[in-house]
Amino acid sequence: MAKPPSAPAPFRVVLAGCGGITQAWLNHAAQRPDLEFVGLVDLLPENAAKIQKQFELGRARIGTDLAEMIRATGADVVFDCTIPAAHKSVVLTALAHGCHVLGEKPLAESMADAQEMLAAAQASGKTYAVIQNRRYLDNIVRYREVIRAGQIGPLTTLNADFYLAPHFGGFRDAMEHVLLLDMAIHSFDQARYISDADPVSVYCHEWNPPGSWYAHGASAQCIFEMTNGLIFNYRGSWCAEGLQTAWACDWRAIGQTGTARWDGEDEVQVAAVVGSDGFFRATERLDPPSTPQLPYHSHAGVINEFVESLKTGRVPQTVCTDNIKSLAMVHAAIASAENGRKVMVEY
Repeated sequence: MAKPPSAPAPFRVVLAGCGGITQAWLNHAAQRPDLEFVGLVDLLPENAAKIQKQFELGRARIGTDLAEMIRATGADVVFDCTIPAAHKSVVLTALAHGCHVLGEKPLAESMADAQEMLAAAQASGKTYAVIQNRRYLDNIVRYREVIRAGQIGPLTTLNADFYLAPHFGGFRDAMEHVLLLDMAIHSFDQARYISDADPVSVYCHEWNPPGSWYAHGASAQCIFEMTNGLIFNYRGSWCAEGLQTAWACDWRAIGQTGTARWDGEDEVQVAAVVGSDGFFRATERLDPPSTPQLPYHSHAGVINEFVESLKTGRVPQTVCTDNIKSLAMVHAAIASAENGRKVMVEY
């Protein structure tokens, strides 16, 4: 009797950065049989030890030097869960040592750094993708399909409202451009995903409201010109107490023949014109198109697609060569806020 083929060896993973965000990663990744965590790297070894114990990663080594850990373990993959200021160093080190990389957002703290990282990924032949977990929600897929199916006609305007009041403590409290740099990347990337459009220019006004517990830039409004003549409006605050929106924003898409709303959670509403006369044209509610349920959501969705891309050779949708366009929206918005004028988005 022929011996059944053995399962492929799991990817050997080093986790760089063992702070709070790793929970969202490891709740899924630590359960996958195709991933073996061989190293945990953090500037504070006690952080790594805590993660090692919590997720039962007893076979993983603990260390403070990423390059040394990759060499010692023969890792194939690095998961970058470090703070934004460390992303460039971690990614360049991982790529130089032959590892694929999946990293936390934002891709980099500057466009110059992002372009250097992208060039390094392309030269290495390895995959570098970024966590953009808001793409991996059943209702954002459903909402995008409303537009793709033409239920509201050609898209003209897309609005996103983001109003939350998280009291993080830690590095975010002192960050410059904290909303734009650390969080708006999600909303900007969602806008590109929903509209199938890319950025052209932006005007941004940023401020820190009285009573803010952040040191800089907790609120911002942006007007983006996108390809195909689309206007994307973003209004956001990280110090808006009461009546808060979903983390995934509250969305309104306006087409030539109708409007679609998504509350960022469970409700997608569509209304389109059916009448041809009257002061207000008659409209009717439409059911959004049915879409298959995603096998994994949020961080798990990104991680799953990344791992499967390594097996199949398919390019993950959050690959760095695409995600740099969303990052460019962030840095163009920051530049506009700093100089008070419209800025072209370059990537």
